[in-house]
Amino acid sequence: MKPAVYFCIFVQAIYIVHSTLEVVQDDDELMNLIRTEKYVIVLFSKRYCESCDNYENVLTGLREDLVETLNAWVVKAEGSQMKRLYTPNEEPALVFFRHGIPLLFDGPLNDELILHTFTNNKDPLTKELTDETFEHLTQAATGATTGDWFIMFYTHECVDCARLQARWEAVGAHLKSRINIARINRATTGAVTARRFEVFNVPTFILFRHGKMYRYNTQKYNVASLVNFAQNEFKDISPEKVPAPKSFFDDFIAMISDYFRENSWLWYVGLGTFSIGLIASFISKRIQGVPEQKKSQKKNKKEKSKNK
Repeated sequence: MKPAVYFCIFVQAIYIVHSTLEVVQDDDELMNLIRTEKYVIVLFSKRYCESCDNYENVLTGLREDLVETLNAWVVKAEGSQMKRLYTPNEEPALVFFRHGIPLLFDGPLNDELILHTFTNNKDPLTKELTDETFEHLTQAATGATTGDWFIMFYTHECVDCARLQARWEAVGAHLKSRINIARINRATTGAVTARRFEVFNVPTFILFRHGKMYRYNTQKYNVASLVNFAQNEFKDISPEKVPAPKSFFDDFIAMISDYFRENSWLWYVGLGTFSIGLIASFISKRIQGVPEQKKSQKKNKKEKSKNK
């Protein structure tokens, strides 16, 4: 075989190796990569999936630009269980991890759009609010200069909330520079704020705009529905006036009410205790009343016999 033929075979082998994405073998390896690297782009894929192959072809063509502009790892994970944390849809799913925070790519398969989305959202978009920072940053009650805020109330125990993180970042990418995207922990650092707005369940979404608040009352948690609500659909619902922060006493009463709401069994225990006490009191009075009744009957008999 001529040297030129060997050279062609060598070039083709190199092309084949570099024309596919590096495959991460298991979820432990993937988690370690996400924890240790600043930027990681993951294509969640599966075998015998045409749309997955299309995504991989586009991403392979973009890999050089992504490495050059972001110094990012670009990998593929086949059959990964982690995919369910970022989107309820089937593979493929394209997720960009920035310092471990996932951003789901939610758009048509277009190389320029993918590159634009990732390079323009290198930092996490969701602001974390607390009871101490909420009013100062949002100025929700005054509707002042900080702009509109679209806020998700969550807890760490909420599975749906965890699965929404990547989609919520995607919402932030769509609304960037127009609406502030934030979240607040209803159970811990945002408990007072949650009671102020009567948020009892998670996830709950509220848009704050010009001193008014608009509750997102549907169960559609896809990116398009959330973005449409923040941009247009909020106009179709009746706004609520943003309530002022509660006084210490009012918040204390609300906290007790909230506690009983979350622990409804206490109502049954209290009701049962009250019922048992009431029945016991009734029986006790009845028992005590029997001797008195007998004494009264004897006294009446004696009086009747004297009268005779």
